[in-house]
Amino acid sequence: MAGVITKFFITSMLMWIVPVAILYGFNHNLLPGSANLSPHSLTLVSGFIAVISVNVVIGFYIYMAMKEPSNKHEPDPAFLAEAKASVSQSTSQAEDSSISEKKKE
Repeated sequence: MAGVITKFFITSMLMWIVPVAILYGFNHNLLPGSANLSPHSLTLVSGFIAVISVNVVIGFYIYMAMKEPSNKHEPDPAFLAEAKASVSQSTSQAEDSSISEKKKE
């Protein structure tokens, strides 16, 4: 569980840091070729690349989640038993209410 939280935290930080770094780099002419752009083009290009970077980080997070072994995560047996009891209870109540409605008719 700690590994999942760590991955989520790192990905969340990257989703903030990478776009801000890209915008900072473009606005302070730290990236090559950004000094030759007009202010309007600089804003559009830096914003577009920042948005793309967020999508890349999200894709990376999805890739890491898909790569995790599926047999690693087992549901809690107590939770499963409680969920099954709840479902069977709600279905039996629904059947009882439908029977009583038929009797009323």
